Amino acid sequence: MERFLPTAQFQRLINLLRRDGYDCVGPRVRDGAIVYGPLERVEELPVGWHDEQRPGHYRLARGSGRRFFDWANGPEALKPLTFASREVLWTVVRDGQGSLRFCEEVPEVRPTAVIGVRACDIAAMHLQDQHFGYREYQDPYYNRRRRALFLVAVDCARPASTCFCHSTGDGPAAHAGFDIALTELDDGFIARARSERGRDLLAELPTTEVTPDHHAAAGAQHDAAVAAQTRRLAGRNLKASLFAHLDHPEWDAVAGRCLSCGNCTAVCPTCFCHSVGDTTELDGRRSTHHRQWDSCFSAGHSYMHSFVVRDQTVLRYRQWLTHKLGTWHDQYGRSGCVGCGRCLTWCPVGIDMVETANRICGGDGDAQP
Repeated sequence: MERFLPTAQFQRLINLLRRDGYDCVGPRVRDGAIVYGPLERVEELPVGWHDEQRPGHYRLARGSGRRFFDWANGPEALKPLTFASREVLWTVVRDGQGSLRFCEEVPEVRPTAVIGVRACDIAAMHLQDQHFGYREYQDPYYNRRRRALFLVAVDCARPASTCFCHSTGDGPAAHAGFDIALTELDDGFIARARSERGRDLLAELPTTEVTPDHHAAAGAQHDAAVAAQTRRLAGRNLKASLFAHLDHPEWDAVAGRCLSCGNCTAVCPTCFCHSVGDTTELDGRRSTHHRQWDSCFSAGHSYMHSFVVRDQTVLRYRQWLTHKLGTWHDQYGRSGCVGCGRCLTWCPVGIDMVETANRICGGDGDAQP
């Protein structure tokens, strides 16, 4: 199902979602970045804003355009909406007789419509679905949030210089995993529905037929977005090449710059490493068991028994890259990289993961399926 939604009618989409009981979340300009926040009016969207990104650099600029989604991505993906950065899993209470009572703390969630989701972030969500068992074993904390989402994707028309989602096969257009996907043009949106919920909603919107001119403009825009992505990994499955070069001098070179700060894993939409801990109240009668995001760049993450397995930055960086681009294929049938480029942009010292991987693997070859 495909229809054309004029820009002037976009507020109607938000209104219908809110009428159906969804809390709307969309891109907002805050603290110099585009991040997700509550959304009630189209005026709250980043109208006319675009981003400038390169390794270690992110800036917003206001232009004269009137598009809502004329930017690549911000530091947030869907991950914070499904995999909470910190949450209590259970509490333990000691009663007056000294017995312990364990209480699971499953989160209460509200139906949430996320507007402006990028194709790379949908691909990342599908990887997180596999890890947290969206289809089989179900992590109740992740799955309650995941099942509450209504996703409105928007095809990317202005990739950043750090983007390479086309070479990973994950963008710039959304093809699956959404309820409604939009291609933004100057005068409106080509809207296509994938789910039954999306079709029902699209049928209520004041839309018109998609014209040949709309299709031509969308096709030219897509081709330009693909052509703008000059970065690409040397291949889609780099496992053999990475493990054949575990002693490559590039590992030491990049480790000499890496701060082990964990920024790359914090903004990565597919990273799922976490730690668990307990917090006990001073009276000893109650404690909480929580999990929170962690990073393979932290020393404690590889602590085993009485020693740290990866006690040097070079070992941590190598673990991250070989796992993300190599052994994820064994676990999930594909690379753990969706080409969003966030790890390049938000690295404080501007490490280019694509350049590093290509040097280790022997050059800048074309990405292969």
